[in-house]
Amino acid sequence: MPSLLDLRRRIRAVKSTQQITKAMKMIAASRLKRAQERVVAARPYARRMLQVLNSLAARVDPESHPLLRTGKAAGGPLLIVITADRGLCGSFNANVIKTAGQFIAGEGRAPETGLGLIGRKGRDFFRRRGFEVRFEQVGIFQRLTYGHAAAIANAAIDEFTSGRASTVHVVYNEFKSVMAQRIVLEQLLPIPRLEAAGGPAAEYLYEPAADEIFSDLLPRHVQAQVYRALLESNAAFFAAQMTAMDAATRNSSEMIDSLTLYMNKVRQAAITREIIEVVSGAAAT
Repeated sequence: MPSLLDLRRRIRAVKSTQQITKAMKMIAASRLKRAQERVVAARPYARRMLQVLNSLAARVDPESHPLLRTGKAAGGPLLIVITADRGLCGSFNANVIKTAGQFIAGEGRAPETGLGLIGRKGRDFFRRRGFEVRFEQVGIFQRLTYGHAAAIANAAIDEFTSGRASTVHVVYNEFKSVMAQRIVLEQLLPIPRLEAAGGPAAEYLYEPAADEIFSDLLPRHVQAQVYRALLESNAAFFAAQMTAMDAATRNSSEMIDSLTLYMNKVRQAAITREIIEVVSGAAAT
């Protein structure tokens, strides 16, 4: 049976941990509001551009631009894995890593899949296991800007246009609500082509030429999609961390109550034992 001193020390330690989890929950909540505003502002532009370019890609020659080509490349697929730089966020990082592992293992892609790793947790996991890392970015979520997304997208475009990557996919956590995040695995390159709907197909007139428009617009489209994925992942991280720290705070409160009750029982038993000893001693005399 632990002593009263040991129990008091353990209660103090749990209370100290509870203060930390409360502080982390408040910090995550304050940062989530700003991250959520940025994600909501970026979604309409990125989604509308995706719809327009997907529709456009279905009506033009795939050979009209390198980012539209669907031919077989010499290299294997490239997977961009977006995780967080920190933990204490429940299964946030584990779910992304699990989905990435399933993609790599699927259809025998393991030997030829290259990785672009965003975030320290994913970088450390895949590096330790000897995967081929084409590029990486860590520590960008503290001050996330469009320039970070442009650098990642340009690296992916170079891999694709050079033939070292046959396709480019990205896996990340999409922010749904404070309580829910959804794992998303989507194709970036080549630009997906929508199935032609029934009825007459729309005709486009280009001014200037289509190749000039594609050369400027398609790289920006990839950058916008990467930027949205980074913003989604950042907001989802703060939501997951806030939820995890709230659960940890509640669990620590339950542990404190349980330890306090047990300590009182131990103290009561000690007092009862001392009384019995005094009474027994008085009766003996």
